[in-house]
Amino acid sequence: MAGRQEMPGAGRAARPDAARIVYWIVALLALAGLADALYLTVLDLTGQAAACGGSASCSEVLSSKYSHFGPVPVAALGLLAYFTVFSCAILALFGRGTARLILNLTVTLMFLGTLWFVYVQAFILHQYCRYCLLSAALTFFLAGLLIVTPANQARD
Repeated sequence: MAGRQEMPGAGRAARPDAARIVYWIVALLALAGLADALYLTVLDLTGQAAACGGSASCSEVLSSKYSHFGPVPVAALGLLAYFTVFSCAILALFGRGTARLILNLTVTLMFLGTLWFVYVQAFILHQYCRYCLLSAALTFFLAGLLIVTPANQARD
């Protein structure tokens, strides 16, 4: 035989699979979202104004009636969502199938909520919050990453 024979799975240890890389990236993006949501939650709870770089529209959005869900700041819900995404991404790295399901469900709900809040900023308030747009961008990236995660490797 002229060809070289390989042991089954011999090349796998040398390179991480695509799904593991995606879950690491998801975890890092969730940490960024967690920091953003924590900042906005602390501002809301302490009554301070956000440092928006001289932009009045940011304060308008953060003080609007859409910034709370009942007595709870929307940023606090984002804090919970990003914490869930981070936790589930880490658990998914260790092969927890339930974590993948919860991760996908949470990011789907975040994506739908983000669509609503971007609509509110654009068409109802006609004002934009930089922190909210950062969160929207992170959520769009999270959704995109989970959509392109190879299905066969995500189930390993």
